[in-house]
Amino acid sequence: MATYVISDIHGQYNMFIELLDKSDLKDTDTLYILGDVLDRGPQPIKTIRKLMEMPNAICLVGNHEFMAMKCLGFLMKEITDKSIEELDDEMLDNLETWQYNGSRSTVDEFTQMDSESKKDVIDFIKEFLIYEEVSVNDKNYLLVHGGLGNYSPEKDIDDYSLHELIWSRADYNIQYFSDKYVITGHTPTQAIRNNPNPGYIYRRNNHIAIDCGATYPGGRLAAICLDTGEEYYSEPNKMGSDAIGL
Repeated sequence: MATYVISDIHGQYNMFIELLDKSDLKDTDTLYILGDVLDRGPQPIKTIRKLMEMPNAICLVGNHEFMAMKCLGFLMKEITDKSIEELDDEMLDNLETWQYNGSRSTVDEFTQMDSESKKDVIDFIKEFLIYEEVSVNDKNYLLVHGGLGNYSPEKDIDDYSLHELIWSRADYNIQYFSDKYVITGHTPTQAIRNNPNPGYIYRRNNHIAIDCGATYPGGRLAAICLDTGEEYYSEPNKMGSDAIGL
């Protein structure tokens, strides 16, 4: 019964399956997904539906799920002249923001499903956790997508806003906790300043950054086993996405 963590799959379904095989994930193991399953890569909804079949997978929300959930209800509607006329400025802004951040592949797959399947996907994403605290082999971990925005040692985790947890980036120069490791995605390790080993899991000041830029050309999807510290990587992305962002 081991515990694994993956983040920022971004529709890279084949990389995800490759990691499951490489880590030899068993039904008795627990797999945490730290958000951003959706967008950018070619098969985000297929990846979501795979996770829906995995009772041992526990998903946390990322900023891309946050953007999607503002829009997927609208995409449930039949697109008619009337529905377009009723499109208000707020929804239009949500759709534009999501599109700018790589929604195309999610929208394409989502709109091809029947209504019941669409509802099942929405209901599944609604259950994503905001953060999780776990203990493995007497080591404590905080799992969260982004970081602790406006960090203060006096703040309890529940005092942080959703934006601070899923949009803000971890400050790897600061040790947030002396007795706890913070595992995050959201910031590709290729984008961490002065990182000597970009594209691989980054550890510093009790931070463990595991977004290894799966949508970047040459980027990878990474997994870490908390029981052993062992790291697993997919083969490098030979293509990259048409909209690489964070």
